[in-house]
Amino acid sequence: MGDTPLRVLTCGDVEGKINVLFNRVKAIQKKSGQFDLLLCVGEFFASSAEAEAEWEEYKSGAKKAPIHTYVLGAANQDTLKYFPNSDGCELAENITYLGRRGIFTGATGLQIAYISGREGQQEPAPAHCFTPKDVTALVAPLVSTSSFKGVDILLTSQWPRGVWQYGNNPDINTKSCGSPSLASAADKLRPRYHFAGLEGAHYERLPYRNHMVLQENARHVSRFIALAGVNNPAKKKYLYAFSIVPLKGMDPAELVKQPQDVTENPYRRPAKGGQKEWPAATATAEVEEEPATQFFFDLGKKSQTPGQGRKRHSEGERQSQPKQPRRPLQPTGPCWFCLASPEVEKHLVVSIGTHCYVALAKGGLTSDHVLVLPIGHCQSAVELSAEELSELQRYKAAVRDCYRSLGRRCVTFERNYRSQHLQLQLVPVPLDKCTTEDIKEAFVVQAQEQQIELLEIPEHTDLKQMVQPGTPYFYVELDTGEKLFHRIKKNFPLQFGREVLASEALLNTPTRADWRECKNTREEEESMAQRFRKAFRRFDFSLQD
Repeated sequence: MGDTPLRVLTCGDVEGKINVLFNRVKAIQKKSGQFDLLLCVGEFFASSAEAEAEWEEYKSGAKKAPIHTYVLGAANQDTLKYFPNSDGCELAENITYLGRRGIFTGATGLQIAYISGREGQQEPAPAHCFTPKDVTALVAPLVSTSSFKGVDILLTSQWPRGVWQYGNNPDINTKSCGSPSLASAADKLRPRYHFAGLEGAHYERLPYRNHMVLQENARHVSRFIALAGVNNPAKKKYLYAFSIVPLKGMDPAELVKQPQDVTENPYRRPAKGGQKEWPAATATAEVEEEPATQFFFDLGKKSQTPGQGRKRHSEGERQSQPKQPRRPLQPTGPCWFCLASPEVEKHLVVSIGTHCYVALAKGGLTSDHVLVLPIGHCQSAVELSAEELSELQRYKAAVRDCYRSLGRRCVTFERNYRSQHLQLQLVPVPLDKCTTEDIKEAFVVQAQEQQIELLEIPEHTDLKQMVQPGTPYFYVELDTGEKLFHRIKKNFPLQFGREVLASEALLNTPTRADWRECKNTREEEESMAQRFRKAFRRFDFSLQD
């Protein structure tokens, strides 16, 4: 058993696109090494003649799955014909149907619970449906033993009803989505990972806790991940890769560590009489880092981006934190970036708003590399007031529009480490030179080479929900809104953001990685600032306001 991590791939609805899926898996394995198993949720088969012909090649042995593949059963009447035995069986070499419901325990001790199909109300249910009785039959024997801690993975075709409560919202209509019985199953089974399909959406919920803070001993957190269909036209994520040490082989203290973005359990409702089952208080000791044994990748078009960190506090947690002292209004020593400071090089300033200003970067990566900075002293984006943050976002959008009009895409980054004043760096990259995917891959590859854990965070997650003021971090935002984040623990290369952008793969100006090596004369700086001011004028809201 031991504590060797298993490398697992999970896939959303395949809907008969079996060749597409396995070609993608082969490409991933060629690039990232072998995975141990592939788990498929949602609808694996489709009833069209092309899909049947494609499946026949695997069934006959003409083609073979490149990885041990486990699938759920039919989620509609039309695909029942593919499953000869409702209790599970081998469908083709390397492809196993798990069954309508049950527990699968691998040789390593990895425990996978599964429930196929949609929730039906009548008894007996149609063959592609399950009932609350089926769920009870699966859950009751497991949870009745005193040694039960939870399962490693729960696979369901449908989503559990209400999984989004207390968390980030999915991009679907939640009114009719999900099964109440599966919500109850997820609550009782306490899966470390719960995967589902059928909604055609990709949704990674913030991790949620499985114990009542200060009333019960700490338990591991659960993560719910829904995946879209294979090869979907909107290019929503349908494959998810992660590493997991089976629960049985994990150190108990490591297992129950709580990530900082943990939320309330979505399936527990307030108890009667106004007393909440889940107090909003959070024990400070619980806000710890992830166990190092758990990491997973976001399998984008090209890159393997670690996608684990979803650092956000629930509302309840934030209220229970001791109030942060208001940041000092003045720096401890002279600051180059406070606008009122004599140190500021005013000739580089491009625009001044109410709370923020834009200035040309000194020794910029390009002649129109700019900084957005708060006018008063503030160390990082997480310390900005609501008004400052709102204006910072307006400036960011205005610069992005300006770059776009010049045929460039905008890359934004911030390093809150060994810097005393927030500098949001905005760097233009020519549209015809590289795609957003190339930029993302360059950051990921360089981070991996330097053993920096660069995590992908949800597009609408605010940094304030992820880190406390004073926490060092590095963060990048791409022109698509995708964000990469690294929580700095010890040392961090100060020029990392610039090094990536200056690399051969992107701007191909390696000599400009360090701003001190590429200073311009004051006359050149004035001329560049004047040029950018002119280009920016029609996007500059401060002139209209």
